[in-house]
Amino acid sequence: MNILIGDDHLLFREGLCRLLTQLSADATFTEAGTFNEALEFAQGEQEFDLILLDLQMPNWPGFSGIQEICEIQAGTPVVIVSASESQADVRAALDAGASGYIPKSSSVKIMLSALNLVFSGGIYVPPAAIHGESTAPAGGGGGVSSGGGGGGNTPALTQRQRDVLRCLREGKSNKQIAYELGLSEGTVKIHVTAVMRSLGVRNRTQAVIASADILP
Repeated sequence: MNILIGDDHLLFREGLCRLLTQLSADATFTEAGTFNEALEFAQGEQEFDLILLDLQMPNWPGFSGIQEICEIQAGTPVVIVSASESQADVRAALDAGASGYIPKSSSVKIMLSALNLVFSGGIYVPPAAIHGESTAPAGGGGGVSSGGGGGGNTPALTQRQRDVLRCLREGKSNKQIAYELGLSEGTVKIHVTAVMRSLGVRNRTQAVIASADILP
């Protein structure tokens, strides 16, 4: 497994290298201390299996930089590992094509679980980015809520989450859902993750099956 780590703190990069050997004992690491270095490695002949990037490292061009690296290393999951836990940063990173966003405050167990989710084709969103939107005004940008109330075993989904689930049942992609509901793709990804958490499922197929008990 070839892994590219972009972070301006040497000590953190070294810590990640040691941590990631738990995912793959024979992993090889390429380290970059600036965004320009990370971009140069991504543009080289080496194909990576995973790319980890920090935000706001030297030469950071903004979230368009994530999109650029995603396009260059097409098919390679790009995961943000950042000290920022801002919902705006999470959304912007996902909009730019990131496959996950892991706060640096996360435990080792959470970080490994998040990366395993990414490798299985999922998208990791920190719980705070989901639950933190539960207080958003209704009818706004489509805040994500874990739901509440509602007796019995039926998961309590917001109307927006039901809309997203209905689109999933129709086999629509995140891009199609975003267009139909007037949301960004990043916001759709967050909604999909929240829906799967609420339903207790691990993928879209299981969510569609579970929808039979929820949607008319």
